[in-house]
Amino acid sequence: MGVSTFALDGFTGRGLTDVSTNQALLGRLNFILDTYRALDILANHPRADPQRIALMGFSRGGQAALYASLKRFHQMWNKSGIEFAAYIAFYPDCATTFVSDTEVADRPIRLFGGTADDYDPIALCEPYVERLRAAGRDVELTEYPGAPHSFDNPLGARPAAASPKSQSVRNCTIREEPVGTLVNAATWEQFSYKDACVTLGPHTGYDPAATQRIMETVTTFIRMKLKSN
Repeated sequence: MGVSTFALDGFTGRGLTDVSTNQALLGRLNFILDTYRALDILANHPRADPQRIALMGFSRGGQAALYASLKRFHQMWNKSGIEFAAYIAFYPDCATTFVSDTEVADRPIRLFGGTADDYDPIALCEPYVERLRAAGRDVELTEYPGAPHSFDNPLGARPAAASPKSQSVRNCTIREEPVGTLVNAATWEQFSYKDACVTLGPHTGYDPAATQRIMETVTTFIRMKLKSN
């Protein structure tokens, strides 16, 4: 596409290889800090145009890509002096409602997920997308019928297979209330991965048809927004 990429590894430097079976090992927003630090580097990199840097993330990274758009997080953590040109989130976790989460950067936000995703159900993102639209934000949600979590990973199982010990918050409703504290809306106690709403055994798998469609969609979007060839 004529687009360079800068890939982040948010695990190795923290001594981690996997957090799916113990999500508490790494805060859900830590990757946002990573992306802002990457933006520090790219803002002054001779091979990067600071006005044409898009952020894309997958699953936990998709959650970071989505909520990195919040203005309050930019004000707290983004010291680069620039903003991302677009925010692209693949099958993000939308179970949490953050304070002032409709106050986002004036940039396009795109979400993608499969309707068969029982890890981070894309349906949980629909209310947030509607609130963003009501606030006049440039946001779109694209759903792929029957596609599971991580459907664009060609190494994934066909059909999708369960990950017996992986934790999912698909049955949780989490709210930031007060600022800086995440609470379980069912109990109004501070949220924990030991809460009853946390379930095990979500499925992941590969869907080649959905993968082809999302590649075409995202390629077109990137070329349009970054004005690449």
